[in-house]
Amino acid sequence: MGKKESSLLKLIISLTLITCVAAVALSVVYMVTKKPIEQSQQSNKNNAITKVLPDFKGDIKTQKVLLEGDKDSVTVYVAYQNGKFYGAAVETYTDKAYSGTFSIMVGFDAKGNIVETEVIQANETPGLGDKIDKAKSDFPLQFKGKNPGKFNLKVKKDGGEVDAITAATISSRAFCDAIQRAYNSFLTIKENKNEQN
Repeated sequence: MGKKESSLLKLIISLTLITCVAAVALSVVYMVTKKPIEQSQQSNKNNAITKVLPDFKGDIKTQKVLLEGDKDSVTVYVAYQNGKFYGAAVETYTDKAYSGTFSIMVGFDAKGNIVETEVIQANETPGLGDKIDKAKSDFPLQFKGKNPGKFNLKVKKDGGEVDAITAATISSRAFCDAIQRAYNSFLTIKENKNEQN
């Protein structure tokens, strides 16, 4: 074995050892952080449920709904107060956002009227698309009290009733898409509930 071959073999062995050590380190970090991250995400969802159903004090049953044509399911937190159907908090998403995707929680009363919305995760452009969050603009407030069965969930530019965020029409359309998905999931749960009664 020549000097070059010996150096190459040492280099390969060294790189293999470094790669193995890095893989083990990453695995350990993942195992250590996995549970706290999951707890933080669940805490964010619980806070969002509380914000979109602010006066609710009762029981929640979780159901998943996969709408026709969608690739991912939506989580519906069905709310019962004193044994009666109160409404639902729907964890919805859109894949039509400027950044690709975002998720929001939408609260509905028993009739399907929007109680409140809360952004769970979004990476929209700061100063523009991030105005989907009510902490940054009044844009989401226009949905409050509206029933998507009667309120056209499209931006005015597309013939709907929603005032888009200036210079952020894509984010506005995506927000409407997420709410429509939430409403369709809410209706699916409500129809199933009515069939069972």
